[in-house]
Amino acid sequence: MSQSRKCLTTAAVLRRSALAIAMGAALSATPVLAQQSAGSINGQARAGDRITIVNKAVGLTRTVTVDKDGGYVVSQLPPGDYQVVVTRSDGSTRTQTVAVVPGKGSVADFNALDQVIVTGSAVKTIDMKSTESATLLNKADIDRIPVVRDVTAIALLAPGAVRGDGRIGNVPSLGGASPAENAYYINGFNVTNIVNGIAFNSVPFEGIANQQVKTGGYGAEYGRSLGGVISVTTKRGTDEWHGGVSASFEPASLRGSSIYFKNASTDASKWGDWQAMNRPGDFDRRKVSAYAGGALVKDTLYGFGLVQLQNERTRWYGINTQYDETNKTPQYLLKLDWNVTKNNLLELTAFNDKTERNRANFKSPQAYETARGDDLGTDVYTTGGATQILKWTSWLTDDLTVSALYGVGRYSRSSIIPSSGCEYISDERGPEAILRGCSTQTTVGDPAAKDKRTAYRFDVEYALNAKHTLRAGLDSEVYLTHDGSVAPGASKSWWTLTTLAAGGKLANGYTNATGATQDVVSVRYFENGGDFRTENSAWYIEDNWQATKNLLVSVGLRSEAFTNKNGDGVPFIDVKNTYAPRLAAAWDVAGDGKLKVYSNVGRYYIPVYANTNVRLSGRQGDWTDYYQFGGSFSADKLELPALGAKLGDRKMNSDGTAPDPRTIVDPNIKPMFQDEFIIGFQKALVERWSGGVKYTHRALKNSMDDVCAFEGAYDWARKSGKYTEAQARRIGNTIQRCFLANPGKDLTANVDLDGKHELTAVTIPAEALRFPVKPKRTYDALEFTVERAWDKKWSLQGSYVLAFSKGTTEGYVKSDIGQRDAGIGQDWDYPGLMEGSDGYLPNDRRHTFKLWGSYAATDEWRLGANLILQSGRPRNCLGTYAGTIDTQSINYGSTSFYCMGKLTPRGTAGRLDWTKELNLQATYTPRALKGMTFSVDLLNVFNARTPGAIDEQSDNGINSPRPAYGQPDANSVQQPRRVRLMAQYEF
Repeated sequence: MSQSRKCLTTAAVLRRSALAIAMGAALSATPVLAQQSAGSINGQARAGDRITIVNKAVGLTRTVTVDKDGGYVVSQLPPGDYQVVVTRSDGSTRTQTVAVVPGKGSVADFNALDQVIVTGSAVKTIDMKSTESATLLNKADIDRIPVVRDVTAIALLAPGAVRGDGRIGNVPSLGGASPAENAYYINGFNVTNIVNGIAFNSVPFEGIANQQVKTGGYGAEYGRSLGGVISVTTKRGTDEWHGGVSASFEPASLRGSSIYFKNASTDASKWGDWQAMNRPGDFDRRKVSAYAGGALVKDTLYGFGLVQLQNERTRWYGINTQYDETNKTPQYLLKLDWNVTKNNLLELTAFNDKTERNRANFKSPQAYETARGDDLGTDVYTTGGATQILKWTSWLTDDLTVSALYGVGRYSRSSIIPSSGCEYISDERGPEAILRGCSTQTTVGDPAAKDKRTAYRFDVEYALNAKHTLRAGLDSEVYLTHDGSVAPGASKSWWTLTTLAAGGKLANGYTNATGATQDVVSVRYFENGGDFRTENSAWYIEDNWQATKNLLVSVGLRSEAFTNKNGDGVPFIDVKNTYAPRLAAAWDVAGDGKLKVYSNVGRYYIPVYANTNVRLSGRQGDWTDYYQFGGSFSADKLELPALGAKLGDRKMNSDGTAPDPRTIVDPNIKPMFQDEFIIGFQKALVERWSGGVKYTHRALKNSMDDVCAFEGAYDWARKSGKYTEAQARRIGNTIQRCFLANPGKDLTANVDLDGKHELTAVTIPAEALRFPVKPKRTYDALEFTVERAWDKKWSLQGSYVLAFSKGTTEGYVKSDIGQRDAGIGQDWDYPGLMEGSDGYLPNDRRHTFKLWGSYAATDEWRLGANLILQSGRPRNCLGTYAGTIDTQSINYGSTSFYCMGKLTPRGTAGRLDWTKELNLQATYTPRALKGMTFSVDLLNVFNARTPGAIDEQSDNGINSPRPAYGQPDANSVQQPRRVRLMAQYEF
């Protein structure tokens, strides 16, 4: 700043006040909401002035004329530092330097003083134009935070973000939505895997330049999400060549022990007191990244490339099996930027995140010991794939900017299982399940399972005048899915051994009348698959209106269309014109950029995921038979249980044929959507400090799921007097096959009433289906934030969120039982399953504290810390249905809200413990080795191992206790203490 001060001719007081205005200029500049990968610059000057912005690093220059009201805007700018120069009619010039970041507007205002230079990259300011709930971290910010280096861990730093159920996947719940309802973007391209919404493509972590997390309030440009938007911008080449090598190592020797959970008592009457026990097992990770970027053709063509090599090894030891898993798959990123002309920019992004895990499986002669038994084969799992994105940006005039994007993304879900010929046999008669036989996986996926997204979008922005900036756009996505799965073994079935107490009742209605405990074998056949197509499209229009000098109003409308096709290419979902209005306002209260009050209301839709195509419209066989256990197992490696008498009738879910697509979906169906209201304020406090308070309300307004309730539909039709007995039964059978509808609303079904293959629309009143509740999910949160911006000495950022997530349905997943069947989960199948379902949902974490910061102890040493405290999720006690609303819910086993025969409403069985985690970091940048950085991160300092989820299923049948109830879920337990060593050299 010393050089800039020499240029000032005004008093020091004026300089300081002008600096404050330049950092957080009021709403008097024309606003713009940029795309995920671009930003903008706007501000005030004199009418007729010429504004020139220059980013020498990427050879970009733009010139615009200030309009008659004194405003200007330059949009669709790549992130980076820009020099903004105003040239006036007398030839004099004034200069500012600002930082442009993705998705935000930076301000360069020239009405305050003769000349000022502000280095925007050094100071974070309140964005007076934004009404979004967003957290943006650049690579430098992330490097100062001791945190797991992946997209989800960074997203979890945002207020309102909580970790989802580990059985669902490594994905966050944002703003009370289910973990499957987020959208993920890389350089503006949607990379969300919409088979079930819990996977996404990603770039190597060292290639990330910025990551933004939007947890609410986003404008009409965004859709296909009820939770939040996670957007990554990659690094790019600049005018100067830079590069480096980064290496990280997480040694197994410095990692906390692997654990399992064991009942404290061998007395079956006292099962449920689960204690953590140490066992062998470790994890070791090494990563090396080499990268470089610079000008391939000066001022014209820039490139950045990165290659990441990795070596991960996991050794896991279970009660009677073990595995040794490795991952050595290289990954890469390439970014090219071509300034075709001074007004046209072409960008290419190409990356590959393919991961191949090789898991060698063995029998264990002793529980939780390293001794190795029979070789069960090496399973190979492949995920991820190659993605290419091409984007064109053209500044046609000072007021008109257009951009077009085209991309192709691939995602493999392949698995090769050598033991697929072995039956899967789980012996659950004791407190810990024992896997018998030679099977290694519960389900064998199609070795060729994969997805391909082909998408384009077009956006246009026009500054109509100083008051109105209009934006509009359209996009289209075509998603091809090849999927299929089957239970392992020749029988294509899962074999489960359980105990059934005297008087206990199985899911198919069989009652144990022997007077003694029975050992039971359930044999569930399962197989599905096919090729499917999903098409999503949308258009939006938005007006950013400068209503007064200090008040910005944004009015937008978005419309989406969803088409899902079965394996024969015939649509079974075809929804258009889902209008989603958005209204937002931001008020600079005093006009000095120090206090912003903002609010927004909006409606948000989510697509019908491809999982619905596979499970609902494809060929699927799913049925279960029950037998008395014969008392022994075969002597070969299969260890098949001997079967005694068959117990009751077959429990049929689906018979293996593909249904007529017209008979599985309500023709009037509406996609799932929610409404949102946010109000809050941000206040600039003392130098570099700011704080804020925000209230968020979200309410699910429409649910979509499959309904299988035969009895209600049949009784209604029979009693209506309109249908014969045979017709009434056909109506009931149409629904019983599992019918996609909007629960809580009247259901229209196309029914072959007379068996002549002529379909008649039949509308069944909602109340006839006997559901005791309606779909409901609300999220209410009060959020407090505080931030002290980094000044090369220290920084601090923290939040506290008081949140309530309540309702009858979680959404696109069901964390109660770890179900990931987006759109066709267990909820709403039968009325009895929803009895007692109204309560606090799995993502209800009442209190969440987050605090992180860094401190430069010397010019060579920097220290960092990251603390997260979060209250536990509600507990359920689930069991076999014992109510009287229907006779079918009992077929679902231990998954209703009846606990050992007694109705126990959702979330009333207590709460899990608080999760507490502290991470520390020390970074050393030696003066003697310019460009070198050494860092040590100690993650989970106190080795806390709190479970985030437990087994909530309490019985093996009515009044027949299940020993595994309450067992912590291994995938949801906190990771142990670990040390990450990093070294980086940059030139």
